[in-house]
Amino acid sequence: MPTRAVGAASHLQAFVLSGVVTVLALRAYLEATDYPQLGGGGLHIAHVLWGGLLLAVGLGIPLIFLGEGPRTAGAIVGGVGFGLFIDEVGKFVTAGTDYFYAPAAAIIYVAFALLVLLTQAVRGRTGRSQLTPAERTANALDVVLSALPAGLTDRRRADVRRLVRGAGPATAAAMQQLLDTMPRREPPSVRFWQRAADRARRLAGWATRQRWLVWLVVVYLVVEPVLVVVAVLLDGVTGELDQEREWGAVLGVTATALVTAALSLRAAWLLRSNRLEAFRFFKLALLVSLLFGQVFNFTVNQFNAVAVVAIDLALLGVVTAEHRRLRRAADRGDPVDAP
Repeated sequence: MPTRAVGAASHLQAFVLSGVVTVLALRAYLEATDYPQLGGGGLHIAHVLWGGLLLAVGLGIPLIFLGEGPRTAGAIVGGVGFGLFIDEVGKFVTAGTDYFYAPAAAIIYVAFALLVLLTQAVRGRTGRSQLTPAERTANALDVVLSALPAGLTDRRRADVRRLVRGAGPATAAAMQQLLDTMPRREPPSVRFWQRAADRARRLAGWATRQRWLVWLVVVYLVVEPVLVVVAVLLDGVTGELDQEREWGAVLGVTATALVTAALSLRAAWLLRSNRLEAFRFFKLALLVSLLFGQVFNFTVNQFNAVAVVAIDLALLGVVTAEHRRLRRAADRGDPVDAP
């Protein structure tokens, strides 16, 4: 069996994020510039070709160079290439090569949703606790040897020692001897995006501790799917649905809204008697919306659905944090019904 890499999930995450940003930035640019074409005389150089080129470059970087940096760079470049490639999926699932094929947005969303699920599955299987001692030792050696000749920072040395912990005294002693031969390197200066990410994490932590925000999320989760169903019914009564071309997607949005409304109302009913179970239902409602409802929503509303996905992801973060808090309280035997 191949040795699992401890940093696999972070590389996949970089691939997915760079791909998502590429698709959104590209769609915004094309709309702002009225969809220009590169080429002439009957030729059109589609950006799917640039995507294939960048995918090849992204694959080539870690094949040529050693180390964590080249792997991350390859993941980012490959993610940009994948974004350019998948953005043109409408041309390759229609006989008329229709870039504006309505379900193309949903296909793109499904592709990235599956990649996110894959990332989470890999994260659960490549954590330090999931790797065998031999796999942790192999990863530690990879970190050390890939750092030549630049050297290792103190933080990376500590990471290596943690990786070989439990692998046996002989392995730990040999790794320490190897570390002693490695030159020391000063840690790099903090980049602006790292500071921004730290601020975002602190803000998210503060937000999930605010009880008023949790209740605001609860109200939204109960009301929003009901309003979606009401809006579809009103469009049917006023005749606006007669202009809709994607009836299957409209039915999908309606059906998903009914399911999420039922789950959210059930959760609201349980709030007084069992808050832990209530937030489990709220979390399930959001997952149904993200994994199923937004597929149909992207077909109906195209990339305007991005804002709804962003809201659902933020709500999922708040609900998940509250569910974890309640579960920890239950494990300790503390009352979980108090705010």
